[in-house]
Amino acid sequence: RVELVESGGGSVQAGGSLTLSCAASGFTFRSYSLGWFRQVAAHEREGVAAIDPDGSSTHADSVKGRFTISKDNAKNTLYLQMNNLKPEDSAMYYCAASPGLVSSDTSALSLDFTDWVDFGSWGQGTQVTVSS
Repeated sequence: RVELVESGGGSVQAGGSLTLSCAASGFTFRSYSLGWFRQVAAHEREGVAAIDPDGSSTHADSVKGRFTISKDNAKNTLYLQMNNLKPEDSAMYYCAASPGLVSSDTSALSLDFTDWVDFGSWGQGTQVTVSS
């Protein structure tokens, strides 16, 4: 079965950096689209970044230039490098995996949670807290 385990969260001051990791098992890692989502209590889960099986990636406007998604197919691990963190980046961060491409009517690689929820698998999350 698909298993995703996030790590690397923590508490940092604004301007700091963190690298999140997601260790994957139970599926053909290189054939899946992978994504990072975040959620603040009582709010909808928000797409942060995604990467498709070919390595093409997309990032939310709110994190462009600060966050970078990457993956290592040999290690079955997904990463999110987060630089210049802001207090509004504080959230629970979740790793997601979905077979093939996750696209929408307007995007070849979607960051919309509703495009991932039906076929996606999710980790348990790792908390990121950024203080001002």
